[in-house]
Amino acid sequence: MPLPGAPVRIKAQVNAQGPHRRGIPQAGPHPVPHHSQLRRRRPHAARVRKDRRDKPDKPGAADHEPLFAICGRPNVGKSTLFNKLTETRRSIVGDEPGITRDRIYGEVRWDGRVARIVDTGGIVPDDEALIPSEIYRQARIALDEADAIVMVVDGRSELTAPDYDLAKHLLRGGKPIMLAVNKIDTEQLTAQAENYRRLGFKSIFPISAEHSLGIGDLLDAVFEALPIAEPPAEEAAEAAPADEEDPNRDLHRTHGEFEQFETKVAIIGRPNVGKSTLLNALTGTSRAIVSPIAGTTRDAVDEVIDYQGDRFRIVDTAGIRRKGKTHEMAEKLSVVMARRHLEAADVALLVIDAQEGVTAADATIGGYAHESGRSIVIVINKWDLVTTARTDGKPPADKEVFEEQVRYALKYLHYAPLIFISASKGNNLKKVLEVTHHVAQERRKRVTTGQMNRFLEKVDFQRASVPMANKIRIYYMTQAAVAPPTFILFANKLVKLHFSFERFLENQVRAAFGFEGSPIWFKVRARNQKGPA
Repeated sequence: MPLPGAPVRIKAQVNAQGPHRRGIPQAGPHPVPHHSQLRRRRPHAARVRKDRRDKPDKPGAADHEPLFAICGRPNVGKSTLFNKLTETRRSIVGDEPGITRDRIYGEVRWDGRVARIVDTGGIVPDDEALIPSEIYRQARIALDEADAIVMVVDGRSELTAPDYDLAKHLLRGGKPIMLAVNKIDTEQLTAQAENYRRLGFKSIFPISAEHSLGIGDLLDAVFEALPIAEPPAEEAAEAAPADEEDPNRDLHRTHGEFEQFETKVAIIGRPNVGKSTLLNALTGTSRAIVSPIAGTTRDAVDEVIDYQGDRFRIVDTAGIRRKGKTHEMAEKLSVVMARRHLEAADVALLVIDAQEGVTAADATIGGYAHESGRSIVIVINKWDLVTTARTDGKPPADKEVFEEQVRYALKYLHYAPLIFISASKGNNLKKVLEVTHHVAQERRKRVTTGQMNRFLEKVDFQRASVPMANKIRIYYMTQAAVAPPTFILFANKLVKLHFSFERFLENQVRAAFGFEGSPIWFKVRARNQKGPA
């Protein structure tokens, strides 16, 4: 259930982070894609892609786009096909079955049209174990909301009972269905694809997702089956003047020129601290699979909410652990992807288990966010289990003492606000959204050069204990970038700031201008120096 006065959920869509679409080869006699197989781009397509690269999606931009789902039993190549169609590496791919668990959304562009795509986990309907049953539930949601469905089977193996069961279920649904027989990468195997008509589908496409064979024919059929949705009138009116802008002008997000329509929030932390539960609680959905098994989440799962007129894209990442603690390739890739999504976020929610307190792993993960310039909110989860719902006979934990311990262990995150919550009970979740909204605004705050000069006149630099060799005289100071706030100090000489002086200056800046939750970066430039510091 959503919180009272809480955010309104919007349809999830992909992070527009990956490389942009290149032509996809059609099926042909070559086992390896040949340049003659590439479909020629239309002249306007490149311009549309560049416009999309320069401008992020506006709120509701994908609401009118049709959706098709990819489904099938485990290890038939669904995630490989998803990555090929979206031209990203969003979905983790590996030889072991059952890697994908949650729904992964993306975007596909083909022949001047755009559609959303959802990748699902391998479906085994009769498996009653916790994680397989949750994967099936997530896949059912994706199939119900899809306008068309692509069922993927392995063209190098015989049909199995799960293939027949899934085919029967899809045929009863009455939606347009395309059967993609994957791993058909030679002419000899193409004829074998006809054997899969036993599943009852009329539209069969032999493809090789890895080698891009047959993808064009499949996409032609998918987009022919999808409804053509016109964008809202007001959005079409806004798009008209956009073409008049200089296509060669590069917009820099960190310089405050990039108009940002959404705030990306990454939920990070160790495995099994309640990250997926927090995502579900904040969005009022069952978007992510939740289980007591550590490492349940592998692919990053995102959901979009609207809060106080701002759009938040909340990303649940896999639990980050040391390299020595990860054994399977899927686990290693999930940690890499979690780091990548953290670096693409604006705000990081560092989730800590109240029962275990701050560990060395928590400090390391917080360091990743701090060094990459992300704004940070420290979230102490499962607070009810050490207070009102405590069962070990010990007295309830004291909030002030606990916060003091956290601050001591995470000294470098002194600027980060700290919140105590219970994601499973829904306690204090509204505070999380309020603080995240405030921190995101502080991250993009800009201070004028005049304000900075008046600030410098009031600062008593004699109070800063600095070795004589590192002492500098600051003539003036200006903010060069936002997100994170970056200041350039014009001084009498070019030296690296002493850590004590940098900490003193940072405290003075925070006392005067705020910047709560965001790291502050300083760069020194000699007065007569030309070019970057």
